[in-house]
Amino acid sequence: QVQLVESGGGLVQAGGSLRLSCAASESSFSFYVMGWYRQAPGKQRELVAALTTGVITNYADSVKGRFTISRDNAKNTVYLQMNSLKPEDTAVYYCNAKRGPFGYWGQGTQVTVSS
Repeated sequence: QVQLVESGGGLVQAGGSLRLSCAASESSFSFYVMGWYRQAPGKQRELVAALTTGVITNYADSVKGRFTISRDNAKNTVYLQMNSLKPEDTAVYYCNAKRGPFGYWGQGTQVTVSS
């Protein structure tokens, strides 16, 4: 069982920045594909960004050029740098760790962008 703990959410004005962190309890963290998802009220959870065990990244079209996912395997941590935030980025952001058929979720962190 992998424990994921997100942090870094909060309230920010449009155009501002936040950096989310997700710390994993798993010592073999480097073997996991890591992702950030978000869920806004009344909407389905959607992929925001994902990072393979190498350097391959995948971003939702809505965040390309504004968000950057990265990982520090020595710290068992994945980050999401969010710049030029928009009100439509408001959501609960979830960290996900995936390896083979197994996937794990964090508890989520709220990001609210005011206009």
